[in-house]
Amino acid sequence: MIELTYSLVSDGSSDVALLPLLSWLLRENGVKCAVQARLADLRRLPDPPRDLRDKIRLALDLYPCDLLFVHRDAEKQSLDQRKNEIHEAINAPPAVAPPWVCVIPIRMTEAWLLFDETAIRHAAGNRSGRQSLALPGLMELESLPDPKTVLHELLRQASGLHGRRLKQFRATQSALRVSSLITDFSPLRQLSAFRTLESALQVVIESAGWAIAIGT
Repeated sequence: MIELTYSLVSDGSSDVALLPLLSWLLRENGVKCAVQARLADLRRLPDPPRDLRDKIRLALDLYPCDLLFVHRDAEKQSLDQRKNEIHEAINAPPAVAPPWVCVIPIRMTEAWLLFDETAIRHAAGNRSGRQSLALPGLMELESLPDPKTVLHELLRQASGLHGRRLKQFRATQSALRVSSLITDFSPLRQLSAFRTLESALQVVIESAGWAIAIGT
């Protein structure tokens, strides 16, 4: 295999932040070839699908791939409920899909970006800042009620800006940069949802023979 292409069926606008994390996981688990990552963002279509099954079908049509990731935040549902929801959507007739993996953070994507202070400072445009940032502990991340708000506030603090310039600071855009500035996601292995994601991906990689066949 010369290149592995994967598509991510998005659950929201911030899902682009998952691509560096997923690419890192592929490399960490033996995929050595070029990796092409694509966000299947269907929101800008004239009539975007609402049903998960329809989202998956259209994503596969528009973004054909070797590997499909489907992201759903757990929110008020259990991890198993979300997994079953994705499983049913993918296997609904006509069931035609490449290997696939669920991506289900306990809360939302931003919870997986709150551990790297250097990346947050860099994304805020103030890499050498010395402002005190009260990042939550790793074991708190899965219980935060609103990780997105926490991340945006940390970015504002890290920017070192005040007054009018702080009001003009675009926290949403800065938040999208954080994951691309993280070089090591391994601390997240302490989190149950992240371990579940990596375990599922390892099974797919082994079954497909991607870690063995790369470069042949």
